[in-house]
Amino acid sequence: MGGQYRITGDKYPRMRRPRRRGRLVGLTVASAAVLGVGGWGTLQLIDVFTGGDDPAPASGTKAACADTVSRTVAPKPLPAPGTITVNVLNATTRGGLAQKTADELKKRGFKIGEVGNATEQYDKKVKGAGVLLGPATALDTSLPVLGVQLAGAEHRTDPARKGSEVDLIIGDGFKDLTRKADADRALTALAEPEATPAPKKNC
Repeated sequence: MGGQYRITGDKYPRMRRPRRRGRLVGLTVASAAVLGVGGWGTLQLIDVFTGGDDPAPASGTKAACADTVSRTVAPKPLPAPGTITVNVLNATTRGGLAQKTADELKKRGFKIGEVGNATEQYDKKVKGAGVLLGPATALDTSLPVLGVQLAGAEHRTDPARKGSEVDLIIGDGFKDLTRKADADRALTALAEPEATPAPKKNC
């Protein structure tokens, strides 16, 4: 061949195939898609096995859903010792216990009624410190007030009993009344309002 197409020298030109840019772009996009799907799947597996983290509620929601809020209960209307008449009865074989106990209760503000030996129903049959006996209406009123004066005493009610007087029946386990300071603290605690948790809210 001659002219401008004449080949000279001892090297022949190499014919290169045209680059297929479209295929490279397609492979790149496909690889990115595969990596993206694989990464998303890995995150899902991690979330399944770790339980995930719940998003923190807004401050308003947190306040509305708090279950530690307490409500104050109004104090129970307990009678004062000066309005309670106590019969002091001795169910033991030890003499003088009823009078001694009655004198101490009087010093603590209680009214004293009958002082003497217990009836046959209780005489020599009370093994504990004592029994506090009263009408059904005294269960949440007079008996708790008297009960702080003798720790461990059993509280009983007699539905057939009339009036408001209560009995302190001294048993074999009786040693002495509760110390006045301790009894006063217990009585104050009875009259104080109690805090109760508010019902939980579903958030």
